Amino acid sequence: QVQLVESGGGLVQAGGSLRLSCAASGRVFAINVMRWYRQAPGKQRELVAQLRTTGGSTNYADSVKGRLTISRDNANNTVYLQMNSLKPEDTAVYYCNVGTIFGSDFWGQGTRVTVSS
Repeated sequence: QVQLVESGGGLVQAGGSLRLSCAASGRVFAINVMRWYRQAPGKQRELVAQLRTTGGSTNYADSVKGRLTISRDNANNTVYLQMNSLKPEDTAVYYCNVGTIFGSDFWGQGTRVTVSS
């Protein structure tokens, strides 16, 4: 199994920045895709960003392109979400997710991001 611990959430004003971190442990050798999701109150869970470990290809939701960047630190088994030019509509609980070569998915506990206007 893979365990994920998230950190970096908080309260920021519109236009500010945050960097979310997700540290993985366990069977990290099996991870082949890393993702960030978010869920705002009363809303569906939304895929924000995706990174494939082989080749490093990335994908982003249209609403965050140019503002949010997903990256990884292989030495520390950590995935990041750099969040710039934040907007109130970015307010949500952000969840780290990883997929493995075995077809299983694992989730972090979530970290709350609140952007004030």
